[in-house]
Amino acid sequence: MKSAVTSFFAGIVFALGLGISGMTRPIKVIGFLDFFGQWDASLAFVMIGAIAVYFVAYRISRRMSSPVLEAKFSIPSRADFDARLIAGAAVFGIGWGLGGFCPGPAITSLASGAAPVAVFVAAMAAGIYLHGWISGRDISAARDSRIVLDGAVDA
Repeated sequence: MKSAVTSFFAGIVFALGLGISGMTRPIKVIGFLDFFGQWDASLAFVMIGAIAVYFVAYRISRRMSSPVLEAKFSIPSRADFDARLIAGAAVFGIGWGLGGFCPGPAITSLASGAAPVAVFVAAMAAGIYLHGWISGRDISAARDSRIVLDGAVDA
């Protein structure tokens, strides 16, 4: 229960930060991405602030034996880059540039009731579902072939 309440309040703080910084306004994001036009550098300061907070929090967390509300840290073990990661990052960047929304700010902006926001979030949800459907098939096929291969090696 503590974890859920803490997560809820962290989400509220995150949403407020997105709203105050202007990240929920697509025109602000597109202005930031327009390097050769009328570039709006204000979001760079938001990013620098976020990096500074993360830097401090990361240093503190490295000294902790476990998180406050969990038994252990959940740290990704993969450090390699593959085609799927690069393609996903490219699709994310293209969507961010064209729509002016990142997933967090888009969900936060749903509270505005604006139709373009709802369309963006619906398209994002459809993309997430489609990816899960496609990846699920890939994962189960890979798992089935691994079972067959592992069975052949064990036999």
